[in-house]
Formats: sequence, structure tokens, C-alpha cells
Amino acid sequence: MPSYRKSAQVDMTHGSVLGRAALFALPICAGNILQLLYSTVDTLVIGNFCDTTALASVATSSQPLEILLCVFVGIGSGISILVSQAVGRADHDQLQKLVRTSVWLLFAASLPLTVIGFLLGPWMLRLMQVPADAFDYAVLYLRITALGTLGNLGYNMNAGILRGLGDSRSTLLLLLISCLTNIVLDVAFVAVLGMGVAGAALETTIALYLSWLASILYARRNYEGLQFPLLPHGCDKAQLAAILKVGVPLGLNNSLYSVGHVAVQAVYNMQGSVFVAGCSIAGRVTGIAGIAITSFSSAAVVFAGQNLGAGNYRRLQRGVVQITCAAGVVTLLIGLVATVFCRPLLGLFSSDPAVLDAAVRYTWWVLPFIWTYAVFNCMMSFVNGTGAVKYTTVVNLLILWAVRIPAAYILHALGYGTSSMACVSLSYAVGLVAMLGYFLTPEWGKLRRKAKELGDAVTAETEPTL
Repeated sequence: MPSYRKSAQVDMTHGSVLGRAALFALPICAGNILQLLYSTVDTLVIGNFCDTTALASVATSSQPLEILLCVFVGIGSGISILVSQAVGRADHDQLQKLVRTSVWLLFAASLPLTVIGFLLGPWMLRLMQVPADAFDYAVLYLRITALGTLGNLGYNMNAGILRGLGDSRSTLLLLLISCLTNIVLDVAFVAVLGMGVAGAALETTIALYLSWLASILYARRNYEGLQFPLLPHGCDKAQLAAILKVGVPLGLNNSLYSVGHVAVQAVYNMQGSVFVAGCSIAGRVTGIAGIAITSFSSAAVVFAGQNLGAGNYRRLQRGVVQITCAAGVVTLLIGLVATVFCRPLLGLFSSDPAVLDAAVRYTWWVLPFIWTYAVFNCMMSFVNGTGAVKYTTVVNLLILWAVRIPAAYILHALGYGTSSMACVSLSYAVGLVAMLGYFLTPEWGKLRRKAKELGDAVTAETEPTL
């Protein structure tokens, strides 16, 4: 038994496809519930102990920093993919080199991103047309959270490495630590001490660093063979090149996607603080469906990476059908239930009738159609897990820049700005159609031929394939 393999790891290359995927996804699902709990408490605290402008400022101020961090977060996703493929090949030497190189890359990127976020954040908020009454709060929140860049990137990178190893239980443990810290400090700083937006930003920053340090302790305790360092200890050029080859397209994709979100947010901002606040609390309800989406998509990436590394091509084909369909069905059911009961749920966050009207409108435009996002995002995760990131990059850019953004501005120009969230559902539907097109490409055809020539490393089951 290799020194890095632990009972917490899920081997996706053998056994029931859905059973293994569920075993991996359930801890992530529980972690997403914790995150939703924290974001819900955060919104409840700010909504009840601060004014509407504070709620609107927190909703908008995180996006400029996300744009800057998205490139590195995408690189972290590339590291996770390479880790899962190395696990499938049982290449322990590559795993050690990937970990060391990842830590070096983390420190090389964090300081410049912190400085850029701190200095350029206000300019980006002006570009987003943040409402004037919320602008000062937004700048304050952004600058404080920018100081947590190292903790933010470090935690996300380490969590990605652990998921790539097949260990999703660690995500639950680390999120439990983060969420409990967030909730306790949120209540203490905002509700008790009355620190307002500054308190909300400070507790977020503290929780990020605590989560990062906890992830390092967990990795050192449970995966001694990886020799997980706290500080940089060298960089393997070959692994760095491999990380950048897979991660940079994902990172640029994420960054351009975040820029697009800012462009859409600018349309929301044009409707005023009340509308922005409504969209913010509606996101807490639509986030319920996101629990299943993130869980299935994370399982899809690791499933694809491990089975590609092990050469289980027929199992790879079965997995994309079964896991994607499961994601769509579960998300559809959650979305319909949450839509029916959205008004009483939204009423927990605000008693302002205008804010609630905007939130209900957002929920009805988005949530019933979110199953299409679950399906295409799960497909996209499978494709990314195989390392074929170019197609998914094009699809993401298409649905955002050719569909969502133009639709939002057209609706605003026609006088339907308060229904501009309809652009989100439209982009989901286009994304689903575009990802179905991948299974007609030569890249997928090569995998199908390999499945026919080589078969699975395990007994083939008679399941439908694309």
C-alpha cells in the first residue's frame, strides 16, 4: 500500500460508478451545506444589523477580487486534475513534485495579487457602477478581504490537491472549521461589536488563513508520503510546465468569466441598491441547488482524471452518462421545491417588500432552469478531468460573452432591467447544447475508439455510452 493512500480516499477506478461518485460527493455536499449555512448566517446578520446599502456593498465588492484570483484558482483546478491522473497511474514521484511545485507557485502569486487587489479594487468597483450609497462600504470590504489572498489561494489549492487524491472528507472537515469560525466571528464582530461591513470582511479574512493552515496540518498528518511543505521548497520545471499547460486555460477562462459576471452585475447595479440587495438574498435560495451541482461536478473531475490515468476508457464513458444524469435529476427536484417555497425562505433575510419582490422575481427566473446548468457543468467537469480544457473554455466564453451579457444589456435597454436575470437561464440552456456537441468531436471519438480497442481495466458492464 503506497504511503500516500488512506482510507479517506475514494478509488474511482473500480466498483459502482454512481456508488463511488456518491461516496466522494456526499462529503462535498455536506461541506456545501456548511458553506450555504455560513453565507446564510452572514446575510442574516448583515441584513438585520446593517442597512440595505451595506448588504448591497458586500454583494458586489467581492467580484473585483475574484477576477484577480480566478487565474490562480483555475491553475489550482489544473493541479487537482494532474493529481487525480497521477493517482490513476499510481505515480507517487509525480505527486510529490506536484505538491512542492504547487506551494512554490502559491507564494509566487499571492503577494502581487494582494497588492493589485488593494490598489486597483476601487477603480474596478467604479467600472462596475456600484451604487454611490454603497461605494465606500464596498471599497472597505474589498481591501480588507484582499489581505486574505494568501489564505484564500492556499486553502483552495490544498483542497484541490486533496480532492485530486480522492479525499473529499477533508473538504468537509476544513469547511467545518472555516464555517464555524466565520459564524462565530460574524456574530461577534457585526452583531455584538457593531463593526458593520469592516467586521464582516475581517472575519472572512481570519477564517481563510485558519482554513489554509488547517489544510496543511491535515495533509501533513494524513499524507506523510507527499512531504507537504508550509513554505516553498523548490520548483520542478517539468511539473510547473504541466500545471500551466492545463491550469492557465482554466484560469483565463475563470477570469474572463468573472469579468463577464462583473459586466452583468453592472446591469443589476443600474437598477439600484434595493434590486442588488434582492438579487443578493435570492442567491442564498438558488445556492441550495448549487449544493448538488458542485458535489457532482467535483466527483466528475476526479472520476475522469483517475480513470483516464488508469486507462479505463469504457468506464469513463459510462461515468459521464450516469453522473451527469444524476446531477440533472437531483438539481431539478431541489430547484422546483425551492422555487415553490421561495417567498417564506427569502422573508428570513429581509422584511423590505421591494427587496423581497426583486428576490422572488430573480428566483422564479433562474431556479426552475438551473438543472440545465447542473447537466452542462457536470459534462464540462468530465471533459476538464481528461485534460481537454480548450473546448470547455470556448463554451464558457460563448455562453457568457455571446449570450448572457448581450441579453442582460438588451433587456435593460428595452426597459426590462429588473428582469435582466433571465439572461442567466438563457445562458444555461445554450451551454447545455454546446457541451452536448463535445461528444461529436474527434477528441471524444479517440476515447471511444480506445474503449473499443482496450476495454476497461475492470469487468465491462452493459451500460449506454455517448
